[in-house]
Amino acid sequence: MITLFIVFVVFEIFESTWQKSNTLHGVILNNYKLYSKSIFLFFIFHISFYYSIAISIYLNNFNFWMSSIIIVKFLDIAFKLTMMKKLGEGINIVEIMPINVKMSLIFRYFNVIIYPLSFLFAIGILL
Repeated sequence: MITLFIVFVVFEIFESTWQKSNTLHGVILNNYKLYSKSIFLFFIFHISFYYSIAISIYLNNFNFWMSSIIIVKFLDIAFKLTMMKKLGEGINIVEIMPINVKMSLIFRYFNVIIYPLSFLFAIGILL
């Protein structure tokens, strides 16, 4: 189980690192750069989503916590795809996301804390 957890953390760090920017607009634009190269590449770089599904199937664990991880990750990708489509249509990023939030270190890597901790709740290590 600890190996599954460590791999989860590594995948989350990978995702946070390739999207890294000082602002929320920068994160969106980093996603768009990848999306504009290839939508398949965009999907591949969201590896923790697939890993979450694989863990659920491997452990036969579809409880609230595990399902929540998958659903939130799915909604995140769907939301990003909506923004990518609008950017591709030439809509200005300020119209899509009017507020440009500064991305602190904690905010940038918050997913590295939240998803793996949720995973630990899902497998019953933290209760």
